[in-house]
Amino acid sequence: MGSRTLWRQERANVSNDNESVSEENMDTMTAGGALLARLKTLGVDYIFANSGTDFPPIIEGLAEARAKQIDLPEALVMPHENAAMGMAHGYYFATGKAQAVMAHTNVGLANCAIGAINAATDHVPILLFSGRTPVVERDRLGARTVPIGWGQEMRDQAALVREASKWDYELRFPEQVAEMADRAHAIATSAPKGPVYMSLPREVLCEPCPTSELAPPPTMAPAKVGVHQEAIAEAARLLANAKRPLIVAQRGTGSAEAFAAFSELVERWAIPVSQYWAVQLALPTMHSMNAGPDLEPYISEADVIIVLDCLAPWSPDVHKPQSDCKIIQIGQNPLYSRFPVRNFRSDLSIMAETADAVLALAEAMKAFDAGATNAVAERRSVIEARTRKAQQGALAAAEAGNRSPMTKAYVSKCLSDAIQGRAATVLSELGCPMAQIDLKEHGSWFQEPHSGGLGWSFPCGLGIQLADRERLVVATMGDGSYMFSNPVTCHQIAESLGLPMLILVLNNAEWGAVRHSVTGIYPDGYASKSNDMPLVGLAPSPDFTKVAQASRAWTASVSEGKDLPKALQDAIAHIDEKRGLALVEIKIAG
Repeated sequence: MGSRTLWRQERANVSNDNESVSEENMDTMTAGGALLARLKTLGVDYIFANSGTDFPPIIEGLAEARAKQIDLPEALVMPHENAAMGMAHGYYFATGKAQAVMAHTNVGLANCAIGAINAATDHVPILLFSGRTPVVERDRLGARTVPIGWGQEMRDQAALVREASKWDYELRFPEQVAEMADRAHAIATSAPKGPVYMSLPREVLCEPCPTSELAPPPTMAPAKVGVHQEAIAEAARLLANAKRPLIVAQRGTGSAEAFAAFSELVERWAIPVSQYWAVQLALPTMHSMNAGPDLEPYISEADVIIVLDCLAPWSPDVHKPQSDCKIIQIGQNPLYSRFPVRNFRSDLSIMAETADAVLALAEAMKAFDAGATNAVAERRSVIEARTRKAQQGALAAAEAGNRSPMTKAYVSKCLSDAIQGRAATVLSELGCPMAQIDLKEHGSWFQEPHSGGLGWSFPCGLGIQLADRERLVVATMGDGSYMFSNPVTCHQIAESLGLPMLILVLNNAEWGAVRHSVTGIYPDGYASKSNDMPLVGLAPSPDFTKVAQASRAWTASVSEGKDLPKALQDAIAHIDEKRGLALVEIKIAG
C-alpha cells in the first residue's frame, strides 16, 4: 500500500476516532509550504512572486517552514509579473537552472503571458504557478471571502498561457504536491525546454500535506536528447567536401566549451558564420570568419548550409539558397514544431542539445583534416577580405555617428570601449547593435527573443545580475522598450536586492522598429514620404532619468556624441564603487 494511501487512511482514522493529534505531530505542513519545499529539492533557488488574496497558504507556508527550519527557495517580492518572468528568464541564461514564478490568479497570470511567450520562443524552462480563485463559497478553509473570489473565476484559466506552455495542470489534492512538482520540473527541463504552468486552488493549498515525500530525490528525470552519430558524420562529410559552406547561427553554441570549439572549427576550415538576427553570440564579433548579420553573398553561392538553432535563418522573400544546396538544421528542436508555419528546407535534421551537437561536429570534422583541399585556402583569403571589410565598415559607421543626435552604431562602439578588459554581459532590446561591440565570450550577448514581447531586457538583466553580482551587466534598450519594462518596478527591485546594473536608454522618441517596417514594405508609399508618419511617434518624451532617480539610481542624460565616453566611464565607476544601478539616457537619431 502506498504512503499517500496510508496517510489518507491515517487522517480518516484520526477524524473518526476524535483523537487529539495535532497536525505537527503527524509530520505535515500546509500544502502551500510543501510545494515550496519540494521546489527547493528540485534545485529551484528563487521564487519570483507577486502575491495576492490567493497567497495566504503560501505565505503561511513560508512562515511555517521558517519555524520548522525547512529549507526553501528564496522568495522575492516582484511588484509586477513582467519583472518576475524576465528575471527567471535571465537567471536561467546565467545558470542553466529553471526557476519558479508565482502570480495572483488569472489577473497575475495574464501579466505573465508575454514572459511565457518569450520564454517558449527562447527555449527557457520556467515553472509558472498562479493561484486559482477558491472553488467553494463556504464551509471549507480557504473558501471565497471577498468579491474578487467571484470576479477572478475563469472557465479555463490555463488558456491564458497554454499556447506558450509545454504542459499545464490544476492541483487537485495536497498529497499530489511532490509528484506534480517533479513532473512539472521534468517536462520544463526536457528538450525542447520551455515553460510549464500549474494552477493552485486556495483550498488545496490550505490543506495539510505530508512532509515525508518532500526531501527524497525527484521521481521523474528530464528527458535527454543525444547526438545521432551517423547524422553528425553525414553533416561532417557534407561540410568537409563543400566548396562554399555557410553556417547561420542565431542562438549561440550552448556552452563555453562549445563556443571555443566552434570558433576553432570555423577558423580551421574557413567557414563563414552569419549571426543573422542573433539572440545569443556564437562567434567572437571580431573573428575572421564572422560575417556579422549579413547573409549575402554567402547564402546565394553556398553549396552546404548549416542552420544552427535558428528559428528564421533567412528571409525567404529576400534570400534564395541554390536548389542543389544541402541544408542541415541542428538544435534541440531543429524544425521548431511549436510554430505552425516554418517552411525552411532541411535535407538533414539533427535533434540534439546545441552544445553537444557542436562538440560532436567539431570532433567528427577532425577525420577530414588530412584531406582538406586548396579550396579551403582559396576561400579563406576571400572570406577574410570580406569580413575585414564588413568589420571596418561597421567601425567607420560608428565613427560617422559621433554627432548630435548620435547613432546607435556610435553608442555601441563607445560601450565596447568602456567594457573592454572586464567580464560583461550586454543585452540589447532594440538598443545597441552587435556589430560595433568587441565581444569574445559565450554568454556575453543576448538580444530580445524573436517573439518580440517588449519590456524584456531590463528584468532579464536583473536575473543575470542576481546570479552573478560581480559581473557587469548592461541592458541597452529603446525608449519604448524601457517604458514597456515597467521601469518603476524594475528600479525598485534593483534597489531592494542591490543589483548594480548599467541601463542605457537609446531615446529617439518613436517606435523606430515600426518605422523601419513601414518603409521596408512601402518604400515609396505615402507613410514613407510623410514628415509625420502615423502611429510611430513617442513625443513628448519623458525624462527617464527622473524615473531612475525615484529609486536613488545614478543617472546621466547625453545628447552630444563627444560626451558619451565620459558618461559611460562615470556610470561604470559608480557601479564599481557604490554597487548601485546607473542609468544613462542617450538621445539618438531615428
